[in-house]
Amino acid sequence: MTTRTSPGADTPHAERKFFGQPWGLANLFGIELWERFSFYGMQALLAFYMYYATTDGGLGIDQSVALSLVGAYGGFVYMMALVASFVGDRLLGAERTLYYSAILVMVGHIVLALVPGAAGLAIGLVCVGIGSGGVKTASQVVLGDLYDREDPRRDAGFSIFYMAVNIGGLLGPMITGWVWGMAGFHWGFGLAAIGMAIGLIQYTLMRKSTIGAAGSEVPNPLPRSEWAKWGLGAAAITALLVGLLVSGLLPLDWLSWLVFAVALVATVVLLREMFASDQVSEGEKSRLTGYIPLLVGSVAFFAIFQSQFTVVAVYSDQRADLSLFNWTLTPAQVQSFNPLFIIIFAPVFAAAWTKLGERQWSSATKFGVANIIIGVSLFIFLPYVGKGPQSTPLLVLVLVLFLFTMGELFLSPVGNSLATRVAPNAFKSRLFAVWLMSVSMGTALSGVLGSLYNPDDPSAERTFFITLSAVTIALGICLIAIRRWVVRKFVDFR
Repeated sequence: MTTRTSPGADTPHAERKFFGQPWGLANLFGIELWERFSFYGMQALLAFYMYYATTDGGLGIDQSVALSLVGAYGGFVYMMALVASFVGDRLLGAERTLYYSAILVMVGHIVLALVPGAAGLAIGLVCVGIGSGGVKTASQVVLGDLYDREDPRRDAGFSIFYMAVNIGGLLGPMITGWVWGMAGFHWGFGLAAIGMAIGLIQYTLMRKSTIGAAGSEVPNPLPRSEWAKWGLGAAAITALLVGLLVSGLLPLDWLSWLVFAVALVATVVLLREMFASDQVSEGEKSRLTGYIPLLVGSVAFFAIFQSQFTVVAVYSDQRADLSLFNWTLTPAQVQSFNPLFIIIFAPVFAAAWTKLGERQWSSATKFGVANIIIGVSLFIFLPYVGKGPQSTPLLVLVLVLFLFTMGELFLSPVGNSLATRVAPNAFKSRLFAVWLMSVSMGTALSGVLGSLYNPDDPSAERTFFITLSAVTIALGICLIAIRRWVVRKFVDFR
């Protein structure tokens, strides 16, 4: 994204305060909370909706295919964040991209709620995927535009905004999962649509008075003479993909591999462009070289972390005893533990890094520790391999997801920050796109892992968990081992 001076100081919304912050933050907080509520609320149901039998309200898709599709969908969302940055920078501006993306999210949830069968699933997921990618990207640009560049409230404002993501992520699976258990999948999807509608209505009513001109600029407008070329190109790619799927030439369970391959190619192209550019200094190229092993670590980490929507979802459904006191959770509600732990522990990590200052671990060490933690978490499943339904206590799943969260807090915020520090001055937006592509690749691979997971074969299940654990822990150790080399490549930071 192009960095710009905020118009906030010159517009009425900057004069109104929300806990000392621009009032526009309250509006963005609301729409982000409800969008995350709807997104995670729907995603918590998605795998079960696909592989449950039609007699149980599902679509009866083969379990391995369903989990592969969940991973492909998740990777697609992060790809759409990259597309949304293009739309915001060159066509609509960030604020209009945010607004229309939110509408698309709501439409997608309505389709999932009202249109049965594969058609409703396909149309709904495409709408939600494109829209969520747009909201994810554009909301942060609009938020940044509420502040002047040197405004000391800026970091605090983004921290408050980040809380909206996790509150929505906590409430979404908990509430839609409960509605699913009481009334069925489509009522759960309908609740997600209602949540997004609430956020959109609130945003629309407060849009003019709180957002003003923030995010209205189109930094690098695409000449109108090129609109048709880009539009036809997008239409041709869409038609080709639909044709391949309908004809059966592209099997559904290959979609996660396709998303991974596209993200990998995009990463290679973007990095190659930066290394080849005369606008990138030797010092900047050195930082890029040091960054590459961390991208590999990111892909591996997110392949397992995002498995909470594939492998862990199936495990919760088929193996776990989900009794909590006098209440039995649905498998979807298990996915609320991760955002709950983030809300509790993110401030602890932030305070620790602040207190340690220059003494804190290097980025490579943090990435390595994250991979070791999430690798170790999978060993916890081993004592329960081959056991029957409701054989694994809920506390075991809670412990696994706690370790997932600890790994996330070591890696994800660090990765976001590191992408902005490593980026060459001439390619700041593009290196952040590379970071998003690493998350996209990892998420797509979580679908591949889901398709390989077989809970009905004890030997295969044991091999699955041991192999993933060993590979990820080994990668984490390697990242720690090369930490000094990475620091040297980064030149002036760790």
